[in-house]
Amino acid sequence: MVETRKKLKIYIPGIKFPSISLTGNACALNCAHCGRHYLQGMRKPERGELLNYCLKLAEEGYSGCLLSGGMDGRLKVPLDFYADEIREIKRRTNLKLNAHVGFIDESDLEWVKYVDAVSLDFVGDDDVIRRVYKIDKTLEDYLRVLDLLTETGLRVAPHITIGLDFGKIWWEYKAIDLLVEYPIDVIVLDVLIPTKGTEMENVPKPSVEESLEVVKYAREKFDGELSVGCMRPLGKWRLEFDRGAVLAGVDRLTNPPRKIIEWAKRVRDVEIIYECCVM
Repeated sequence: MVETRKKLKIYIPGIKFPSISLTGNACALNCAHCGRHYLQGMRKPERGELLNYCLKLAEEGYSGCLLSGGMDGRLKVPLDFYADEIREIKRRTNLKLNAHVGFIDESDLEWVKYVDAVSLDFVGDDDVIRRVYKIDKTLEDYLRVLDLLTETGLRVAPHITIGLDFGKIWWEYKAIDLLVEYPIDVIVLDVLIPTKGTEMENVPKPSVEESLEVVKYAREKFDGELSVGCMRPLGKWRLEFDRGAVLAGVDRLTNPPRKIIEWAKRVRDVEIIYECCVM
Protein backbone atom coordinates (compact mmCIF):
# COMPACT_ATOMS: atom_id res chain seq x y z
CA MET A 1 0.00 0.00 0.00
CA VAL A 2 1.31 3.45 -0.90
CA GLU A 3 2.29 5.51 2.15
CA THR A 4 1.09 9.03 1.35
CA ARG A 5 0.91 10.65 4.76
CA LYS A 6 4.63 11.45 4.99
CA LYS A 7 7.02 13.32 2.77
CA LEU A 8 9.71 11.19 1.12
CA LYS A 9 13.13 12.75 1.59
CA ILE A 10 15.60 11.70 -1.09
CA TYR A 11 19.22 12.16 -0.05
CA ILE A 12 22.05 12.60 -2.55
CA PRO A 13 25.17 13.13 -0.39
CA GLY A 14 27.98 12.87 -2.93
CA ILE A 15 27.56 16.36 -4.37
CA LYS A 16 27.76 18.51 -1.23
CA PHE A 17 28.45 16.04 1.60
CA PRO A 18 31.64 14.03 0.97
CA SER A 19 32.89 11.06 3.00
CA ILE A 20 36.31 11.55 4.57
CA SER A 21 38.64 8.81 5.81
CA LEU A 22 40.98 9.98 8.53
CA THR A 23 43.00 6.76 8.34
CA GLY A 24 43.62 6.68 4.59
CA ASN A 25 43.09 3.11 3.38
CA ALA A 26 44.21 1.66 6.72
CA CYS A 27 42.02 -0.37 9.06
CA ALA A 28 43.03 -2.76 11.84
CA LEU A 29 40.17 -5.07 10.81
CA ASN A 30 39.61 -7.15 7.70
CA CYS A 31 35.85 -7.64 7.88
CA ALA A 32 34.29 -10.34 5.73
CA HIS A 33 31.95 -7.93 3.93
CA CYS A 34 34.30 -4.95 3.48
CA GLY A 35 37.97 -5.95 3.51
CA ARG A 36 38.91 -2.23 3.61
CA HIS A 37 37.35 -1.81 0.16
CA TYR A 38 35.01 1.02 1.10
CA LEU A 39 37.79 3.22 2.46
CA GLN A 40 39.27 3.52 -1.02
CA GLY A 41 36.51 5.76 -2.37
CA MET A 42 36.68 8.28 0.47
CA ARG A 43 38.53 11.60 0.46
CA LYS A 44 41.77 11.55 2.44
CA PRO A 45 43.19 14.81 3.83
CA GLU A 46 46.75 14.67 5.14
CA ARG A 47 47.28 14.21 8.88
CA GLY A 48 46.88 17.60 10.55
CA GLU A 49 45.04 19.05 7.55
CA LEU A 50 41.44 18.20 8.49
CA LEU A 51 40.63 21.74 9.64
CA ASN A 52 42.05 23.38 6.52
CA TYR A 53 40.36 20.78 4.34
CA CYS A 54 36.98 21.49 5.93
CA LEU A 55 37.49 25.26 5.80
CA LYS A 56 37.96 24.86 2.06
CA LEU A 57 34.82 22.70 1.82
CA ALA A 58 32.85 25.44 3.55
CA GLU A 59 34.25 28.11 1.23
CA GLU A 60 33.24 26.01 -1.78
CA GLY A 61 29.64 25.68 -0.60
CA TYR A 62 29.59 22.16 0.80
CA SER A 63 26.96 21.54 3.47
CA GLY A 64 28.90 19.06 5.57
CA CYS A 65 30.83 15.79 5.58
CA LEU A 66 31.03 12.30 7.04
CA LEU A 67 34.07 11.85 9.28
CA SER A 68 35.02 8.21 9.01
CA GLY A 69 37.92 5.85 8.41
CA GLY A 70 39.16 2.45 9.47
CA MET A 71 39.22 1.21 13.05
CA ASP A 72 42.42 1.22 15.09
CA GLY A 73 43.57 -1.30 17.69
CA ARG A 74 41.09 0.13 20.20
CA LEU A 75 38.25 -0.68 17.77
CA LYS A 76 37.54 3.02 17.36
CA VAL A 77 37.71 5.27 14.33
CA PRO A 78 40.43 7.51 15.83
CA LEU A 79 38.48 10.77 15.69
CA ASP A 80 39.59 11.61 19.23
CA PHE A 81 43.02 12.47 17.79
CA TYR A 82 41.26 15.22 15.81
CA ALA A 83 39.26 16.66 18.72
CA ASP A 84 40.74 20.16 18.47
CA GLU A 85 40.24 20.31 14.71
CA ILE A 86 36.65 19.08 14.97
CA ARG A 87 35.90 21.75 17.57
CA GLU A 88 37.40 24.43 15.33
CA ILE A 89 35.47 23.20 12.29
CA LYS A 90 32.22 23.69 14.20
CA ARG A 91 33.35 27.06 15.55
CA ARG A 92 34.51 28.47 12.22
CA THR A 93 32.07 26.94 9.73
CA ASN A 94 28.44 25.93 9.34
CA LEU A 95 29.37 22.46 8.12
CA LYS A 96 27.25 19.61 9.47
CA LEU A 97 29.34 16.72 10.75
CA ASN A 98 28.31 13.06 10.82
CA ALA A 99 30.82 10.86 12.67
CA HIS A 100 31.32 7.13 12.15
CA VAL A 101 32.83 6.15 15.48
CA GLY A 102 33.19 2.47 16.37
CA PHE A 103 33.27 1.44 20.04
CA ILE A 104 33.66 4.79 21.74
CA ASP A 105 33.60 5.24 25.53
CA GLU A 106 33.31 7.98 28.15
CA SER A 107 36.69 9.44 27.18
CA ASP A 108 35.23 10.40 23.79
CA LEU A 109 32.39 12.53 25.13
CA GLU A 110 34.60 15.63 25.17
CA TRP A 111 34.92 15.69 21.37
CA VAL A 112 31.83 13.83 20.16
CA LYS A 113 29.60 16.61 21.53
CA TYR A 114 30.78 18.80 18.64
CA VAL A 115 29.38 16.61 15.86
CA ASP A 116 25.78 16.78 14.66
CA ALA A 117 25.15 13.05 14.43
CA VAL A 118 26.89 9.77 15.21
CA SER A 119 26.54 6.83 12.82
CA LEU A 120 26.87 3.47 14.53
CA ASP A 121 26.92 0.16 12.67
CA PHE A 122 24.71 -2.07 14.80
CA VAL A 123 24.76 -5.88 14.88
CA GLY A 124 22.25 -7.72 17.02
CA ASP A 125 23.97 -11.10 17.47
CA ASP A 126 27.24 -12.15 19.08
CA ASP A 127 27.99 -14.89 16.56
CA VAL A 128 27.48 -12.59 13.56
CA ILE A 129 29.80 -10.02 15.16
CA ARG A 130 32.49 -12.69 15.63
CA ARG A 131 32.24 -14.24 12.17
CA VAL A 132 31.88 -11.03 10.12
CA TYR A 133 33.98 -8.51 12.07
CA LYS A 134 36.33 -11.04 13.70
CA ILE A 135 36.51 -9.01 16.91
CA ASP A 136 36.09 -9.83 20.58
CA LYS A 137 32.93 -7.80 21.03
CA THR A 138 29.32 -8.72 21.79
CA LEU A 139 25.86 -7.26 21.45
CA GLU A 140 26.29 -5.85 24.95
CA ASP A 141 29.22 -3.75 23.73
CA TYR A 142 27.03 -2.20 21.02
CA LEU A 143 24.28 -1.53 23.55
CA ARG A 144 26.83 0.10 25.87
CA VAL A 145 27.75 2.59 23.12
CA LEU A 146 24.06 3.27 22.45
CA ASP A 147 23.44 3.82 26.16
CA LEU A 148 26.39 6.21 26.40
CA LEU A 149 25.31 8.31 23.43
CA THR A 150 21.58 8.45 24.16
CA GLU A 151 21.98 9.08 27.89
CA THR A 152 24.16 12.11 27.17
CA GLY A 153 21.66 13.46 24.64
CA LEU A 154 23.81 12.94 21.57
CA ARG A 155 22.09 12.14 18.29
CA VAL A 156 22.86 8.60 17.17
CA ALA A 157 21.76 6.92 13.93
CA PRO A 158 22.13 3.12 14.15
CA HIS A 159 22.78 1.34 10.84
CA ILE A 160 21.63 -2.23 10.22
CA THR A 161 23.08 -4.04 7.20
CA ILE A 162 20.44 -6.49 5.95
CA GLY A 163 22.06 -9.78 4.94
CA LEU A 164 25.30 -9.11 6.83
CA ASP A 165 25.45 -12.76 7.92
CA PHE A 166 26.88 -13.94 4.60
CA GLY A 167 23.63 -13.08 2.81
CA LYS A 168 21.29 -14.73 5.33
CA ILE A 169 18.54 -12.64 6.90
CA TRP A 170 17.41 -13.44 10.46
CA TRP A 171 19.16 -11.43 13.20
CA GLU A 172 17.96 -8.10 11.76
CA TYR A 173 14.53 -8.51 13.35
CA LYS A 174 16.04 -8.85 16.83
CA ALA A 175 18.19 -5.78 16.18
CA ILE A 176 15.11 -3.73 15.26
CA ASP A 177 13.30 -4.92 18.39
CA LEU A 178 16.23 -3.73 20.49
CA LEU A 179 16.67 -0.37 18.76
CA VAL A 180 13.04 0.71 19.01
CA GLU A 181 13.44 0.80 22.80
CA TYR A 182 15.98 3.62 22.51
CA PRO A 183 15.28 7.38 22.19
CA ILE A 184 16.51 7.61 18.59
CA ASP A 185 14.86 9.46 15.73
CA VAL A 186 16.25 7.56 12.75
CA ILE A 187 17.25 3.99 11.88
CA VAL A 188 19.24 3.39 8.70
CA LEU A 189 18.82 0.16 6.74
CA ASP A 190 21.60 -0.86 4.36
CA VAL A 191 21.77 -4.10 2.38
CA LEU A 192 24.83 -6.30 1.86
CA ILE A 193 26.70 -5.84 -1.41
CA PRO A 194 28.81 -8.95 -2.17
CA THR A 195 32.02 -7.06 -2.88
CA LYS A 196 34.89 -8.29 -5.03
CA GLY A 197 38.04 -9.01 -3.07
CA THR A 198 36.21 -9.76 0.18
CA GLU A 199 35.23 -13.03 1.82
CA MET A 200 31.67 -12.40 0.72
CA GLU A 201 32.32 -11.70 -2.97
CA ASN A 202 30.59 -14.94 -4.01
CA VAL A 203 27.73 -14.72 -1.53
CA PRO A 204 24.35 -14.34 -3.29
CA LYS A 205 22.74 -10.94 -2.84
CA PRO A 206 19.95 -10.93 -0.27
CA SER A 207 16.70 -11.24 -2.19
CA VAL A 208 14.66 -8.09 -2.80
CA GLU A 209 11.61 -9.78 -1.26
CA GLU A 210 13.34 -10.84 1.98
CA SER A 211 15.07 -7.48 2.30
CA LEU A 212 11.76 -5.66 1.94
CA GLU A 213 10.26 -7.84 4.68
CA VAL A 214 12.84 -6.34 7.05
CA VAL A 215 11.94 -2.83 5.85
CA LYS A 216 8.23 -3.50 6.43
CA TYR A 217 8.93 -4.92 9.90
CA ALA A 218 10.98 -1.88 10.84
CA ARG A 219 8.26 0.42 9.52
CA GLU A 220 5.68 -1.36 11.65
CA LYS A 221 7.78 -1.30 14.82
CA PHE A 222 9.56 2.08 14.62
CA ASP A 223 7.78 5.40 15.06
CA GLY A 224 10.78 7.52 14.05
CA GLU A 225 12.15 8.13 10.58
CA LEU A 226 13.20 5.06 8.63
CA SER A 227 16.00 5.55 6.13
CA VAL A 228 17.41 3.42 3.32
CA GLY A 229 21.14 4.14 3.36
CA CYS A 230 23.85 4.33 0.71
CA MET A 231 24.90 0.69 0.74
CA ARG A 232 22.74 -1.68 -1.30
CA PRO A 233 23.12 -3.53 -4.61
CA LEU A 234 22.84 -1.61 -7.88
CA GLY A 235 21.01 -2.27 -11.15
CA LYS A 236 17.66 -4.00 -11.36
CA TRP A 237 17.95 -5.05 -7.71
CA ARG A 238 18.02 -1.41 -6.56
CA LEU A 239 15.15 -0.42 -8.83
CA GLU A 240 12.90 -3.13 -7.40
CA PHE A 241 13.98 -2.65 -3.81
CA ASP A 242 13.70 1.14 -3.83
CA ARG A 243 10.22 1.00 -5.32
CA GLY A 244 9.15 -1.46 -2.63
CA ALA A 245 10.73 0.64 0.12
CA VAL A 246 8.87 3.76 -1.03
CA LEU A 247 5.60 1.82 -1.07
CA ALA A 248 6.39 0.43 2.40
CA GLY A 249 6.57 3.96 3.77
CA VAL A 250 10.26 4.70 4.36
CA ASP A 251 10.88 8.35 5.17
CA ARG A 252 14.34 8.67 3.61
CA LEU A 253 15.94 7.11 0.54
CA THR A 254 19.60 7.58 -0.40
CA ASN A 255 20.93 7.67 -3.96
CA PRO A 256 17.95 6.09 -5.74
CA PRO A 257 18.04 5.67 -9.53
CA ARG A 258 16.63 8.60 -11.50
CA LYS A 259 13.71 6.39 -12.62
CA ILE A 260 12.74 5.91 -8.99
CA ILE A 261 12.93 9.64 -8.26
CA GLU A 262 10.60 10.45 -11.13
CA TRP A 263 8.21 7.63 -10.19
CA ALA A 264 8.25 8.57 -6.49
CA LYS A 265 7.14 12.10 -7.33
CA ARG A 266 3.89 10.59 -8.59
CA VAL A 267 3.13 8.64 -5.41
CA ARG A 268 4.70 10.71 -2.61
CA ASP A 269 5.51 14.33 -1.83
CA VAL A 270 9.27 14.37 -2.56
CA GLU A 271 12.05 16.60 -1.22
CA ILE A 272 15.61 16.22 -2.52
CA ILE A 273 18.40 16.91 0.00
CA TYR A 274 22.11 17.00 -0.82
CA GLU A 275 23.30 15.65 2.52
CA CYS A 276 23.94 12.42 4.38
CA CYS A 277 20.69 10.61 5.16
CA VAL A 278 21.07 10.89 8.95
CA MET A 279 21.01 14.69 8.83
